[in-house]
Amino acid sequence: MGLSAGALKLGLDAIAAKEPAIARALDVAGYPEPRIRATGYATLLRTIVGQQVSVAAAASVWNRLEALLGEGIAPEVLLAAEFDALRACGLSRQKQGYARSLCELVVAGTLDFDNLSEDDDEAIDQLVRIKGIGRWSAEIYLLFAEGRPDIWPAGDLAVQAGLHKILALEARPSEKQTRQIAESWRPHRGAAAIFTWHCYNNPAL
Repeated sequence: MGLSAGALKLGLDAIAAKEPAIARALDVAGYPEPRIRATGYATLLRTIVGQQVSVAAAASVWNRLEALLGEGIAPEVLLAAEFDALRACGLSRQKQGYARSLCELVVAGTLDFDNLSEDDDEAIDQLVRIKGIGRWSAEIYLLFAEGRPDIWPAGDLAVQAGLHKILALEARPSEKQTRQIAESWRPHRGAAAIFTWHCYNNPAL
């Protein structure tokens, strides 16, 4: 379960108390809505299916996969599926490789979504063992699905652009600068990340 509305407010209020620019942006833009995804294997599989295609196209592929393999697409069933059958559903050779990597880790018990490390960096390391899942995808999973309060996807261009706008910086900060800016916002950087996305396209700011 992702960060609740109450958790977002608590985190942002704590940051705003020491960062006037965040307080001003909150007055203008208001609090963001929660961003919540289900925990578990299916959410990462959906992430793989959705890479580099539109939301509508990803939904279409997912629906065809479920029609073929059953609701939820059990990892054992996907591993047993034929290449051409998956290709006909819209899953490219590359994405099939990524999906099989995920399924093999789950079936082998090497990756247990119910027992990811409580240390955020270690949990990210566990998730990026899946082919096709990079640091950003792992961070988004931990923030939106597990609701970890201090996840800070500093490499996200929208996070950087949101900070540029909120803090009235001369230029969009680099990933390194984005990490440095948010150091004093621990342990509430997850709420800050969601707020930067909330502000990114807000014309009032």
